[in-house]
Amino acid sequence: MPIRHDTERNSWQLDTAGSSYLISAQPGHSVATGLHHLHWGGPISAADAAALVAQPPGHAGPASFDAAGSDEITPYGGRELRTPSILVEFADGTRTLDLSVTDSSDNGNRLDITLADSSYPLRVILHYRVREDVDVIERWATVENTGDAESVVLRAAHSVDIRLPDGVTRLSYLHGAWGAEPQLARMPIAEGRIELDTRGLTNHRSRPWFAVDAGASVEEAGEVWSAALAWSGPFRLAIERSADTRPHAVFGMHDLDFGYRLDPGQALELPIVALLYSAGGFGSVSRRWHDYQRSYVLRPAPPRPVLYNSWEATYFDVTLAGQSALAERAARLGCELFVVDDGWFVGRHDDHAGLGDWTPDLEKLPGGLDPLISRVRALGMQFGLWVEPEMVNPNSELYRAHPDWVYHFPNRPRTEARNQLMLNLARDDVREFVWSTLDSLLGQHDISFIKWDFNRPVTEPGWPDAPHGNQQRLWVDHVRNLYGILDQLRADHPTVAFEACSGGGGRIDNGMIAHTDQVWISDNTDPLDRIALQNGYSQGYTAKTMVSWVAQSPSHFNARTSSLAYRFHVSMSGVLGIGDDLTTWSDAELAQGAELVAQYKEIRDIVQDGDLYRLATVPAESLLAAVQHVAKDRRRSVLFAFGHARMFRRKLVRIRLAGLDPERSYRVDGLPGEPVWSGRLLAASGLDVSLQGDAASVLLTITAV
Repeated sequence: MPIRHDTERNSWQLDTAGSSYLISAQPGHSVATGLHHLHWGGPISAADAAALVAQPPGHAGPASFDAAGSDEITPYGGRELRTPSILVEFADGTRTLDLSVTDSSDNGNRLDITLADSSYPLRVILHYRVREDVDVIERWATVENTGDAESVVLRAAHSVDIRLPDGVTRLSYLHGAWGAEPQLARMPIAEGRIELDTRGLTNHRSRPWFAVDAGASVEEAGEVWSAALAWSGPFRLAIERSADTRPHAVFGMHDLDFGYRLDPGQALELPIVALLYSAGGFGSVSRRWHDYQRSYVLRPAPPRPVLYNSWEATYFDVTLAGQSALAERAARLGCELFVVDDGWFVGRHDDHAGLGDWTPDLEKLPGGLDPLISRVRALGMQFGLWVEPEMVNPNSELYRAHPDWVYHFPNRPRTEARNQLMLNLARDDVREFVWSTLDSLLGQHDISFIKWDFNRPVTEPGWPDAPHGNQQRLWVDHVRNLYGILDQLRADHPTVAFEACSGGGGRIDNGMIAHTDQVWISDNTDPLDRIALQNGYSQGYTAKTMVSWVAQSPSHFNARTSSLAYRFHVSMSGVLGIGDDLTTWSDAELAQGAELVAQYKEIRDIVQDGDLYRLATVPAESLLAAVQHVAKDRRRSVLFAFGHARMFRRKLVRIRLAGLDPERSYRVDGLPGEPVWSGRLLAASGLDVSLQGDAASVLLTITAV
C-alpha cells in the first residue's frame, strides 16, 4: 500500500516506486503543531520509519528560536522564526495559531490530517495523495472557518511547508523575461533567504517549479528533490537556511496584497504542490515530471496535430482571401489544424481597439467565419481561432457599456498596456459574460481549437464593489473562475482543444496545463533561442504540451538566418507548428516542408509520449545541443542534434545515446549504410554525427531490428 499508518507510533509513511515520505504526530517533537516531518527521499522500510520516529527531537539550543525539527505546517507566531506558511487574523485581532492534530483518515492513495486551533474555530486539513508509479506526492491544504458567528481573514496561505534534506546546497529554477522564457538557472543556497515569485496574475520572470540538490548531481546521476505548484496566479517560493538549521521552503499563493475573508462555515482549498524525488539526476526528474503530467494532469488525448498559425504571416490583416491562400499552402504541407490569430473580429485593425467585441468583422470576412471554416475543412484541416477573453480595449463596445468591469481603483488612472485593460474575472457577471461568449462562439461554428491569450499584467488590482469589501480575494477568484470557465467549455465542447498563451510563456504551470491541452512557451520563434528555451521548459514540463513554430528566416526576433531543415528540426522536438508566411515559400521549400511534416507524423508519438534524454546542452554554451526521445517500449527512438558552429575543420561530433535496451539491436536511419548496432554499443560508444557549417542539424531515427 502506498500509505502505511503506524497507529502505535502515530506516524504515516507514504511510498512511491522510488521514494518515501514520513511524518509523525508526536507532541514535543515539533514546536508548533506536533506534526513532525521526518523524511523525504530514498525508499525506507517500516523498521527504518519506526527508528526515525523513535529518535529524540533535535533542537538548535535553548537560546535559539529556530527549531531543528520541522512542522508540516508553520503558523505565524510562537518560537519559530521561519517564514510562516499560514497567517490568520481573527476578529479580535489575534494573528497567531495554536494547532494540534485532531483527526486523520487514509483511503488508498489519499491521506488527510486535520489540525484544529485550541481557542478559535479554525481548522486546517493537510492533504496528501500518492502517485506511486511516477514518484510524485501531491500536497495541499484546506483552511476552514468552523465557527458560526465571526469571520476570519487569511493573510498568508501557502500550500506547503517543505523541510529540505540536510546537505542541499543548490537551487535550480526557471527564470526569464518576455522573449526569453523559460530559461534554466542554478544558484547556491547560502545562509539567508531566497525568494522566487510572480506578482500580478501572470509574469514571464519566474515559473512555479524548482529543484534542489547537494551541488554535485548531474543530468543522469545524483539525488534531486523537486516541486511544482499548480497555480496560474501570483505565487511565492521562499527558501531559508541558517547556520544551525536545515533549509526549508514555503511554496504557494503569494502573500503580497493577499487577504481572503472566510465567513462562518466557509473554506479555502489551496492549490496542489507536487513533490518529486529521484536518485537518477535531473534527467530522471524531468522524465518523472513528464509522466506525471501525461498521466495525472492533462486530460487523455491523442498526439497533438500539426498546426498552422497565421499571426506572423498577416498580423491584423485578416481577410477571407488571404487566410484561404495560407490555408491552401498549409494543406499542401500536411498541416492538420489551421488557426486564425488576432484580427478577425470587429474593430480589430491594430491593437488599439476591438478586444471584448467578439463578433466577426464582416468586411474582412464576408459571411462571417463559416465560409473560411468551410474552406479550411474542405482542405482536410480542422479550424482554430485566437481569443483574449480576459482583456478589453477602452475603444470597444464592451468597455463603453461596462467601464466598471475592469480592475481599477477610485481616483487612480487606469494604466493601459498594449492599449488594453484587464477584465475583473473575479466578478460573477464578468465570468458569465466570458463563458457565454465563448460558449456561443463554439456552439455556432465548427471550431476545433482555441488559442487563449493573456497579454498584460494587473496594474491597479482594485475591485471597489467586492463582496464584504474583500477586494484582495480577486487574486484567488480570478484564477478559480478562469479554471471554471475552461472546464465548463471543455465539458460542453469536448472535441475542442485549448492552447494557453500569455504574451508568450507567462502562464507555464501545472494549473494551466490541467485546464488546457498545450502551451505557447515564448513569442521568440528564433530556432537557436528556442533550443535554450525548450531545454528550460523540458526540466519540468512535457513536450506533449510544448508548441513550437517554424517561423521566418531571417528571424523577425533577432534577424538571425537559418535553414528550413534546422527550423523544422527544432520545432519537431515538441508539438510542431508553422507560423511563417507560406505565400513566400517556393515550390521547393513547400516540397521540403511537406517531407518534414510527414517525417514528424511518423515520430510524433515518440516525441510527445516517450522519454526525453538531454544528451548535450544548449549550443550557445557548448556549440552542440542534442535531445533524444525514446518510445516507452524502447523499440523506437529519434535523435535531434544541433550544431551552433563548427571550428578548426571539425565535421563530426560523437554523441552517446541513452534509454535504449542494451540487449537489442537497432538500425540507425539517416546515416550512410543504415548501420545496425546494439543498444549497449550506442550508449557506450555513440554515433559520429556530421554537423557542418553554422546552425546545422541532424534528425536520426533509431529502430529495433
